[in-house]
Amino acid sequence: MKILFLIYHGFSEHSGISKKIHYQIKGLRENGHEVHVCTYYIREDGHRVRMIDDDIVLQDFGSGRWAAMKQRFSFRKLTDYVIENGFEFVYARSFHNANPATVRMFKRFKAHGIPSVMEIPTYPYDQEYAGTTSLENKIKLMLDKLYRKKLAAQMEAIVTFTNDKEIFGQRTICISNGIDYDHIPIQQKLPHPDNEVHLIGVAEVHYWHGYDRLIAGLGEYYQKPHDKEVYFHIVGGVADSEMYGSEHAKGFHELIQKYGIEKYVIFHGPKFGNELDELFNQADFAIGSLGRHRSGITHIKTLKNREYAARGIPFVYSETDEDFEQMPYVIKIAADDSPINVQVILAYIRSSIVNSIDIRISINSLSWNEQMRKVMDYIYCR
Repeated sequence: MKILFLIYHGFSEHSGISKKIHYQIKGLRENGHEVHVCTYYIREDGHRVRMIDDDIVLQDFGSGRWAAMKQRFSFRKLTDYVIENGFEFVYARSFHNANPATVRMFKRFKAHGIPSVMEIPTYPYDQEYAGTTSLENKIKLMLDKLYRKKLAAQMEAIVTFTNDKEIFGQRTICISNGIDYDHIPIQQKLPHPDNEVHLIGVAEVHYWHGYDRLIAGLGEYYQKPHDKEVYFHIVGGVADSEMYGSEHAKGFHELIQKYGIEKYVIFHGPKFGNELDELFNQADFAIGSLGRHRSGITHIKTLKNREYAARGIPFVYSETDEDFEQMPYVIKIAADDSPINVQVILAYIRSSIVNSIDIRISINSLSWNEQMRKVMDYIYCR
């Protein structure tokens, strides 16, 4: 099947989202499909362009404010390209951009017998805009709310990482975030002093990661007699709203100063490749999302949980993730804003007999090859 994988932005070499999309495309190709990718970039000369793969400039919108506006509503050339070049299926990744133009595009696809699905990476997502002061974001969300059901109606289904049977009035294909085992090595545990414990959290940090809960718990841990030196390594970008506080939670800086634990919370910034592998290799335990409830999400299948498991590292989270609820290497904590009890993590580490290989093997079914096959099986059998 000839497939167009449509995203409304470009790729970044070090972006976790970009890597995920590349793995999805690879999964489709491993299932025997011909996949072409539509992206949108701002070139070095300032021109905004819509691309097919890396070599076809489908549309050059020019530069400046008008070009930025035009690309949001100009899809005729893309629509014509898909129809005229014999594409048989469109897989689109939602950018919260339902509007008259996107509805019109997918309506034309449907009229020409080209089925489409739309992946919604996180749902619900309106809370992600809570507190925004950007007029652009407010208008974007307003338009999305007005047209999301009309857009969904043009799809064969919505691809979701939740257990929702219906989203925006459209049936769903429920899959899990997957793993590409070729790119995620299993942990090669590095030795460290017996009195040290190293926790790791890897993310482009947002309030829903809830790392403030772990920092507060670490502060409380050090207020009492203790026999372990526990370090929390935060790997990834941290916005000022998380470092210095927002409407959702106290800032990391305030909590660290309050408890005097500057030595124990280490900000590494974004790390990739061998540097990231080395940080994972020293970790005893990983930190998943601890605050998804803040964005109104109770059920989600996050990519980070799967990466931790693929590396063979036990972890903690607070949401409901159906793939891990009964796993012996997971700690589930309450979906609230209370500090994390570090002693619970230490007790797990002392008593655990699950090794890295067993953890990795437990998620063999979560490859992107298998997950994307679920989508295509649905389309073939519709």
